[in-house]
Amino acid sequence: MRFLVDESAGPGLAASLREQGHEVLSIYNEARGLQDNQVIQWAYEGNWVLITSDKDFGQLVYRERRPHKGVVLLRLENQRREYRVQAVRRLLERYGNRIPGSFVVVTEQKVRFARPAPGTGEA
Repeated sequence: MRFLVDESAGPGLAASLREQGHEVLSIYNEARGLQDNQVIQWAYEGNWVLITSDKDFGQLVYRERRPHKGVVLLRLENQRREYRVQAVRRLLERYGNRIPGSFVVVTEQKVRFARPAPGTGEA
């Protein structure tokens, strides 16, 4: 799978996904400081699933109806690298085929596939 990992999700998660054989672009390593609207546009144009811990992407998708190829929002209480890596690994093992095109919220206890944003035709 192709992932664009936002700065908020960290370069450690990007490295772990790369080690698992995924194609990964890390905002932290490649374009630090990029604005959220630029990140979601870059992800969409490049056919990347965006992984982030930034709730602002929910606003971009649901209020501003920005198109996307998939967004994984990590809402973890413990943001240490190993917890993010474990959460994403579990997500991919259980729901990998459902992620592209979806807005997915991941916590320690559950995974929620949010309802599609009206008018986006994507989520």
